[in-house]
Amino acid sequence: MIKCQKELFEIPDGITYLNAAYMGPLTKRAAEIGKVAVEQKLTPWNIPVSEFFDLPGRVYNLSAKLIGAEPSDMAIVPSVSYGIAIAAKNIPVLAGQKIVVMADQFPSNVYPWKELAEEKGATVETVSWPSDDDWTRAIVEAIDDNTAVVATANAHWTNGSFIDLVAVGKKARSVGASLVLDLTQTLGVVPFSVKDVDPDYMVVGAYKWLLGPYSYGFMYVAERNHGGKPIEESWMTRKDADDFTRLVDYKEAYESGARRFDMGEKSNFIHAPIAAEALSLILSLGVENIAAYLKTLTDHIATRARKMGLNVVDEGKRVPNLIGINFAGGVPENISSALEAKKIHVSIRGDSIRIAPHIYNDFDDIDRMFEVFEREL
Repeated sequence: MIKCQKELFEIPDGITYLNAAYMGPLTKRAAEIGKVAVEQKLTPWNIPVSEFFDLPGRVYNLSAKLIGAEPSDMAIVPSVSYGIAIAAKNIPVLAGQKIVVMADQFPSNVYPWKELAEEKGATVETVSWPSDDDWTRAIVEAIDDNTAVVATANAHWTNGSFIDLVAVGKKARSVGASLVLDLTQTLGVVPFSVKDVDPDYMVVGAYKWLLGPYSYGFMYVAERNHGGKPIEESWMTRKDADDFTRLVDYKEAYESGARRFDMGEKSNFIHAPIAAEALSLILSLGVENIAAYLKTLTDHIATRARKMGLNVVDEGKRVPNLIGINFAGGVPENISSALEAKKIHVSIRGDSIRIAPHIYNDFDDIDRMFEVFEREL
């Protein structure tokens, strides 16, 4: 079991930040690395050409290690919506087929499928909220021989309800459906392996649980899909792009693996080193260890919530890093202002108070939040 890592962060006394699902803070070390990177741009003549390729190379290696993939399976993207657009462009969908999504799924993994369905004469089937919180069963039951795509996540972003992606992936493959995952709310703090799940595409934004920069993320593309079409034609994705003297010898061939799917300017000299530092920290602590630590916090939240008669998803049906306190009639209006007055940061999502602790939180943070709940509810 790891201990609280608050000393790595610049979180002042009096601030209770339980909102990693909204945005994760940088570590102090990552911020210093970012400052050095910004200052480096003052003297661009000191930036070697090799940095265009060495920086993303570090990101490929680290992000691949995080999910049990090969570096050649990884691409760098600016956002989840960018990665989902790549998947939507390359998955064949026929008229009359369906694309399965969850109710209230995050929009970045819904809008592209609505557009594709309209274009192809397909339908988007929305799986309703299960009364027993068993999203895995509900999604698996929705997948049939007419399913072209299953677009989902490892947890529902509003309250942390768990989805067993191994089971979903097995059912999707049995009917020939493609599996597209947005793991922004779980990757890095919940164990995940592409070897176990076998998705066609997986996308994650780095700025939440991965403690990285905004406008930067990673995409896994299964080897069977490496021959697809990118959504932009960057000079860096073409074969022999590292030979700056011959860039006008235009090449039809792409770099091997998933490189063709990289965003333009993937070598971001500021974001890439910050992201690499953040990934290195996650890997050094160990995802399993982080998950075990965060589970102690969310279990404590669940215990205290139930003692107050509040509704949370049962253990075994929620992820370790994210938990929602659900209110059938909507979250009471006084709660947000009361928490804000005490500098306690959570999110209101739908009918839930979403609480998202990370490695900088401890039991004192949870208890401080419940002092407000006990007074206001």
